[in-house]
Amino acid sequence: MNRFLLLFLPLFFIPAGLRAQRATLSDYIRLKSSSPGKHVLELASDIDSNWTRWADRGYHFGFNKHQTPMYTTVNGILSTPFMVQVRGNEDERNKKRWGFHVFEGYARDDRSRITMLLNKHTEEARPVAELYYYGTVYDHSDAAYNWFRIGSDVRQHSYMFSRDKAVFYGSLQLTNALTLGRIGKDDLLAEKPEKDAEQNYGQDAKYVNYNELKHGGDGTIFYDKDRDIVVIKIKGKWMKVAVEALPEGVAYPF
Repeated sequence: MNRFLLLFLPLFFIPAGLRAQRATLSDYIRLKSSSPGKHVLELASDIDSNWTRWADRGYHFGFNKHQTPMYTTVNGILSTPFMVQVRGNEDERNKKRWGFHVFEGYARDDRSRITMLLNKHTEEARPVAELYYYGTVYDHSDAAYNWFRIGSDVRQHSYMFSRDKAVFYGSLQLTNALTLGRIGKDDLLAEKPEKDAEQNYGQDAKYVNYNELKHGGDGTIFYDKDRDIVVIKIKGKWMKVAVEALPEGVAYPF
């Protein structure tokens, strides 16, 4: 009897509201048995379409608020000596944003972000992973994508990437062949297409080709596939690069 009292007496000194709160924690902090005496910890949030955060584009965009649980917030720095992992699902929609986003990191404005996607597209016969710095224009135009620098945080150093341009401040050493862009009249479009670039990617890519060749500075070079010549821009004028046959006795097995 005394042992029974010692076990349950403390409950009478806990406020009723707190006891009710503790009673519901099991719905959100779950210890699931994995084997005798061993458990897995699982955290969860409710689905609530009235959550105030759903009014914010950065929260609701790409999710169905009637199917996606509210965000689970940890009010502190997460630190672990183990890896952080995002798992796949049979139905990715409403688990990952649009079913593709595996990471988002927001800037000070809480609107622009770096984003990592998986399997949104298949190109060159393989699924694609994509990484970019998305701004606040909120479409797929060139203006919507900021620079993503790789290599350092030093200005005018390292390598920067945006939607249709890469700027290499450092040297580039290749251990394989360099192939120039093979561009002909069928790969060019002088007027920017009206439709969104994601839906009209083929035509938009042709406009990007035209725009870069038109506005590219001295040193811009490409292979004119319609005429089988290499051309380069010098002092604002396109000029043919002189080539000649291999010297006698020189041949390659490919």
